[in-house]
Amino acid sequence: MLVEIASRQPAVSQSEIAETIGVTSQAVSDYVRDLVESGYVEKGGRGRYEVTKEGVDWLISRTDDLEAYLDHVNSDVLGSVEVDAAIALNNVAEGTEVGLVMRDGVLHANPAGGTATAVTVTSAKEGEAVGVADFEGVVDYDTGNVSVLPVPTVTDDDRLSPDMVSTHVPDEGLVAVAGTEAYSLVSQSDVDPDIRFGTAEGVAEAGMLGLDVLLVAVTDEIPRHTSKLRDRNVPHRVLDSDAF
Repeated sequence: MLVEIASRQPAVSQSEIAETIGVTSQAVSDYVRDLVESGYVEKGGRGRYEVTKEGVDWLISRTDDLEAYLDHVNSDVLGSVEVDAAIALNNVAEGTEVGLVMRDGVLHANPAGGTATAVTVTSAKEGEAVGVADFEGVVDYDTGNVSVLPVPTVTDDDRLSPDMVSTHVPDEGLVAVAGTEAYSLVSQSDVDPDIRFGTAEGVAEAGMLGLDVLLVAVTDEIPRHTSKLRDRNVPHRVLDSDAF
C-alpha cells in the first residue's frame, strides 16, 4: 500500500489502488487511515497523500527481508522443483510417471518406462514437448564420437579433396562446419552440413548427448574444439589429412 501511494503521490486515487492490488475501495480507505495514524503517510486536502520520512524508512527496512525471501524462493523452493522438457513418445497426461530415454540427442518421455523415470507436469500429444520433474535414476545412453577433419587455411598451399568429407560422414550423426575454408570444402562435396556454424560448445554438447559428429574445421579452430571435447570427456580423434 505504501509503494502504491508513493508512486501516485501527491494526488492519490484510492479506487486506482484498489483495482491495482485487488481489494475493495473500502479496504484501501481503511489501510490508508491506519498508515496515517501510524505516521507513515501524511494526509492533505482533497485526496492528497504523501509518504513521510518514517514511511520511507520503514519501506527501506523491509527491503532486506524481501530480498531474503526472494533468495529463499529462488534457491530453496524453485531450485528444488527442476522442470525439464522431453518429447512425448505417446499421448501423455499430466501427473503420469514416464521413462526417460535419449534419442538422436534429444530427451524423450516414454510412457512404457525406462532406466530413469520422471513425472509429467504438463500433458502432451505424441511428438509434442512435455514438462517432466521428480527425476529418478540415470538416463541410459552412450556418449558419441567426434571426428575432426582439419582444413588448411586460405594462405596454406595445401588443398584437400571434397571426397574427404563424404568418406568420413557418420552413418547416423551430424556434420558440423567451422570456418569459411571448411564451409567451402563441404560445399564442393555431396554433403549438406547439419550445423553451419559449428561452435566448440555445440559440437561438444552433441557428442555428450550421444551423437557421432564429423567436424570439418579450419586448422586454427581445432584447438578450441579439442579443448572443449577434453573438458567434457567426449571421445574424439583428429583425422590425418596427409593420409588421403
